[in-house]
Amino acid sequence: MIERAKTTLLVLLVGLSLLQSYLLAYSMPGLGATVKTEQDYINAEPLGEEASVEDVVFPEELVIHFGGDKHTVLYPGSTFYDMILKERIQGREFKGFQRNPVNVLNWDEVRRNDIGVELRFHNGIPVDLLKKLLKVQGDLLFLNETIDRIWIFKTKDTEDVRTFFFTADGEKVYESAQADLTVRDVQDYVGFGEYQTKYTVTADGIYLPDKPMQSVEMVFPYEVYSPDLMQRNLFFDPGTTKALEDRNGSQIFTDGKRGLQVEQNGKWITYTNPAASQSKDNLLGDNVYASVEFINEHGGWDGVHRFVNASPDKDGKAAKTIMFQQYLNNYPVIETRNFQYGTIRLTLQQGTVTDYTRSLITLADKAKSRQARWLPGGDDLLKALEKYERRSEAVRVFPALQAQPMEDNELRFVPVWGVLLKDGTNDVLLQAYPAGYTPPKTEDETMAPPDGKAADSAGGKESADASVDAGANENAVSGKSGGSGKTASTDGGGSALNKTGTAAGLNAGTMKIKLGGNAALPR
Repeated sequence: MIERAKTTLLVLLVGLSLLQSYLLAYSMPGLGATVKTEQDYINAEPLGEEASVEDVVFPEELVIHFGGDKHTVLYPGSTFYDMILKERIQGREFKGFQRNPVNVLNWDEVRRNDIGVELRFHNGIPVDLLKKLLKVQGDLLFLNETIDRIWIFKTKDTEDVRTFFFTADGEKVYESAQADLTVRDVQDYVGFGEYQTKYTVTADGIYLPDKPMQSVEMVFPYEVYSPDLMQRNLFFDPGTTKALEDRNGSQIFTDGKRGLQVEQNGKWITYTNPAASQSKDNLLGDNVYASVEFINEHGGWDGVHRFVNASPDKDGKAAKTIMFQQYLNNYPVIETRNFQYGTIRLTLQQGTVTDYTRSLITLADKAKSRQARWLPGGDDLLKALEKYERRSEAVRVFPALQAQPMEDNELRFVPVWGVLLKDGTNDVLLQAYPAGYTPPKTEDETMAPPDGKAADSAGGKESADASVDAGANENAVSGKSGGSGKTASTDGGGSALNKTGTAAGLNAGTMKIKLGGNAALPR
């Protein structure tokens, strides 16, 4: 009797043990973990558009060299920038890299005498990101470099085409001995820039146009993501957050660890997520991938942005600050001291975002109004640069747009000449001429064929014809993805989109270029 009782008890214990093992293995209700992790963000309704790393990696400018110390500069979004980069360079292979000291050639003489094109990336771009733009193959030594210029040129009086990749530390160049490029390719690059405004280069390498450049002033309606929406999107447990208000009237949300500060009347946020400092550095490319993914999940993208290497480090590592600059109507938007708009910045520790600043403004698809404005060139621009109080720190001058807030949820974008400083910051060098100003035609322009029309669309979904004088810089299509395709054609010297002539690589007769809603920027 006792033995039978022991047997029965043993069977019950074994059965309970098996039941408990089953429940633990399959996490039956009531027995699972109830603590949320930091990955359990509550993703609210979708915000802006998503992007990939390929969408944010492209050169800040292309410099075309004609020989005879003549040059021009093409900016992201212009038709010929797109044609050279996407149709003539991106499909080619670059391999067989040979390392040389930077003084292997006299680059001043190459700039003056040899025809070619430069692709420029301020502060450099790691080769692992560059591979998202170009077909690059190299050894481990080259793949660990950071590149700030790619120079393709045909040597004077020979049929040799040479391609050099310059490292951001300014000490080395890598020549691609097996670049898939021909003399005809280089001649085509030069032909595409033949009718663009010519530039003069200063002693310290800053390119300035010889005459005024046409741009467009625009007014855009906008909407604003609500602070509550961003709170729900950024905090993994919004129910535990508290809302505060500081002395300046800014809203602050915090869950005891993370913080979200809403400034500028609800139009700008700073999100912080403190993390322990890591002694081990991670690659800049890894941080860029992590940043793009984070933005996709927490706010999205309003239009086209370009990755800007904000780190002064030249080794491609430990880049904690990642910046993306917004483009509108082919031009970068630069911030002002009184109104923050146009950049997204992130700080990372080992792939974790610890700081995140951005605007909550999202622009309408179409501009409310548009007005042609001219940016100074020639002596006016040169004198402004010479008198600039931080002239010794200037490394680049470029056309840009400055955002100015208006009433009724509208932003005015005013054309300006921006200046890039050594510390990576941008400033306004010179404002556009007053509205209604038209520069006098030169003798060459008076003899040029009649002016035509150029596609000039902001937001990628709006078409508007802008008269472009011969030789003026072209305004092409840019802005949000998904816009309808438009046809751009321009007679005369403006952008030579519909030009009867003999530019290298262009067939004589009429050439029309079909542009998609985002075709002008590498998307």
